[in-house]
Amino acid sequence: MRIIEPHIHCYSRTTDDYERMALAGIEAVVEPSFWLGSPRASVGTYVDYFEHMIGYERQRAAAHGIAHFCTVSMNPKEANNRPVADQVVELLPDYLKREGVVGLGEVGLDSLTTNEEDILRKQLLIAKQLGCPVIIHTPHQYKKVGVEKTLAIIEEVKLDHERVVMDHNTEETMPMMARYPKMWRGITVYPTTKLSIERGANIAQQFGVERLLINSSADWGPSEPLSVPRVAHELVRRGMPREQAEQLVFDNPIRFYSQSPRFTFKA
Repeated sequence: MRIIEPHIHCYSRTTDDYERMALAGIEAVVEPSFWLGSPRASVGTYVDYFEHMIGYERQRAAAHGIAHFCTVSMNPKEANNRPVADQVVELLPDYLKREGVVGLGEVGLDSLTTNEEDILRKQLLIAKQLGCPVIIHTPHQYKKVGVEKTLAIIEEVKLDHERVVMDHNTEETMPMMARYPKMWRGITVYPTTKLSIERGANIAQQFGVERLLINSSADWGPSEPLSVPRVAHELVRRGMPREQAEQLVFDNPIRFYSQSPRFTFKA
């Protein structure tokens, strides 16, 4: 089965992981900007990080036959450091025009602070101006409240729903997305803090695969870069037609990211 991983943090993965992904049928990945595990003290560290993803990480993936794309942003976990966060936001318009950069993300809320809301609003306005896809991070705690606040900000800035994927949904928040039929829904299969393979497959069956993206969000934690092929395998095992499973894990990421002219993957 052909697979695209729409949200994985390759910066934290090993060369062996790239080899495993290629062997499992993953042909392309999208790497959103994220928290690196410890606070960053200056805007220069973000510049180095963005350049690493745009340059070296693409080369590392290509060595295993995988097309690498990325999205850039000021992530919500560090948005409360306003002096640095504001400087990073100023850099984004130029980075969003770079080769291989297919959108803004991941952005959103973490601790539901005013600073996080302000930085999210600023970034969404940039995305609106440039017309680029947006990956929205939903918080680990108070998720339902966080989703409601985020959706309110999306409505406030009048962002095109078709260019937004609301990520890290759970059984609690998926019904909320029914009010936004043009918005993309994301679910994350991550062993401890998000969804298991079984829960991910259950959601895909219950809510359908239309406008649904499934990802591993694999990073520093006990995560699995093969979560997407594992869920696809589970869905087929349960009786989902192979073509429908491939729509979920291959066609849908292409549809979403093809809204960016810099998503140059050829199916």
